[in-house]
Amino acid sequence: MNPKDYQSHNDGEETRRQLAYIDRLTECVTDLKDGLGRAPKACVVTFGCQMNARDSEKLLGILLTAGYEETEDEADADLILYNTCSVRDNANQRVYGRLGVLKGYKKSKPWLKVVLCGCMMQEETCVNKIRTSYSFVDLIFGTHNIFKFAELMCDTFDASGHMITQVWDETDKIVEELPVKRKYAYKSGVNIMFGCNNFCTYCIVPYVRGRERSRAPEEILCEIRQLVNDGVIEVMLLGQNVNSYGTNLDDPISFAQLLREVEEIDGLKRIRFMTSHPKDLSDELIDVCARSEKICRHIHLPVQTGSDSLLKAMNRSYTRDHYLALVDRIRTAIPDISITTDLIMGFPGETSADVDDTIDLIRRVGFDNAYTFEYSKRTGTPAASMEGQLSPEEMQSHFDAVLKVVQETARQSAAKHTGEVCDALIETVSDHDDGLVTGRLSNNLLVHLPGDASMIGSIVPVRLDVCKGFYFLGSKI
Repeated sequence: MNPKDYQSHNDGEETRRQLAYIDRLTECVTDLKDGLGRAPKACVVTFGCQMNARDSEKLLGILLTAGYEETEDEADADLILYNTCSVRDNANQRVYGRLGVLKGYKKSKPWLKVVLCGCMMQEETCVNKIRTSYSFVDLIFGTHNIFKFAELMCDTFDASGHMITQVWDETDKIVEELPVKRKYAYKSGVNIMFGCNNFCTYCIVPYVRGRERSRAPEEILCEIRQLVNDGVIEVMLLGQNVNSYGTNLDDPISFAQLLREVEEIDGLKRIRFMTSHPKDLSDELIDVCARSEKICRHIHLPVQTGSDSLLKAMNRSYTRDHYLALVDRIRTAIPDISITTDLIMGFPGETSADVDDTIDLIRRVGFDNAYTFEYSKRTGTPAASMEGQLSPEEMQSHFDAVLKVVQETARQSAAKHTGEVCDALIETVSDHDDGLVTGRLSNNLLVHLPGDASMIGSIVPVRLDVCKGFYFLGSKI
C-alpha cells in the first residue's frame, strides 16, 4: 500500500510529518549503505498478540521504505527490533535473554541499531532495567507513539551512541496511514480500536495500551478498500475488545454496524475479528454474524474460568450462567459456529472445586479449542497482591487437569466435521511436506491437502478426509 495514495479522513498533519521523517531516514540509511558497501538489513521480531504483529508490519514497512532489506537472521542484521509483549512474565524474560546475545553482536558491529518497543516498554521497571543492564540499546519507545518510529530512528543516527527513550503514558492520536509490509498478500489485520477499559485484575493491558480509542469508521473502510484493491481477500478486525468499538466516537456506532459496512465492500471474501469480551457481545452482533456470508464461522470468546467466585475476583463483569446463556444464543443463531476461548489456571485463591467448575463449563460448551495458560503475576495489577497465591506445583496440577479436558473436547469437536466439504483459504506450503499446502476453514480449523505454491491466496473446496485431532488431511474437490 502506498501511503501517499491513501485517502485519510483525518487532517493528515501528523501523517505528512512522519512521511517527511521517512524521507530523512532514507538519507541516513543511504549514508549507511555507502559506508557498508551494501544495503543494510533489518530484523523485526514480534512477541505477543495479533495487534503486535500488525504493529510490526508497520515498523518493517517504514524500514523497507527507508532502504533497509528484510532478514530473519539476527546475526546478519544491521538493525534488530524487538516488538515486545508484557501479558506474561516469561515474555519479558525471553527479551532479556535475547538482549544478552545482542550485546556481543553490538561489539562486533558498532553500527548495529538495537530497538525495543511495544507493551513491555510501557513498564517503568523494565525500562529502568534495560537502561542499567543493557545500555547498548539505541532506542526505546512504547505503544502510544509507534507512529513516530521514523522520527525516532532519525534521532538515533544523530545521537552518537546514546540511548534514546521516549515512552508516553497516553495519547489521543491515531495515525495509521504510514507504510506497511504485510506478511501475507491475501490477508491482513486491520486495527479498529486501541486500548482497554475493562481492568481485569490479572491483566496489565489497560496500563500499557491505555484507554479505549476507536478509529473513525470511514478510515477503517477506506483502509480495507485499499487492501482489497491490493489483493487482500480476508481481513481480521483487531481490538482488545471489539465489542466496545465505536462507543467513544463523537458519532457513536456499534461494532455490528461497522461489520455491516465492511461486508458491503466488493471483492472482500472473508471477515474475522478478535477479541470479543463476553460481557458486551450483543444480540445485534450475533444477528449480523448469522446473516452474513462473509463473516467467518468462528468466534473467540475468552471465559478465563468456570468459577463464579474467580470471575468476580478477576473483575470479568459476567457470571458463569451469563456466559453459558450467551453461548446458547450464539449456537442457536449460528449452529455451525466454532467457539474458542482463553483459560487462566492458577489464579490466586483457585481451589480444586474451581477447577471442577471450569472442567464442567468446558464440557458443557464443547469448545472447539482453548488457549490454556498458567496465571502469570504481573506487578502493578490487583491480582499480584491478592492472598492465596498458588505454588508452582498447585498451578501445574490445575493446568494439567484442565488441559486434558480441553484436548479431549477439541478432538471430539473437530472429528464431527469428518467427510464434510468446506471452503479453505490456502495460506502456505506445508513446513513438513512441500507436496502439501495448508488451508484455513471458515471455522478456523486447518486442513493439509495436496497442492503447490500457486494455490496460496485462493479459496478452494476441500473434503475433510482424515481428522488428526486438531487438523485435517483433505483433498481438493
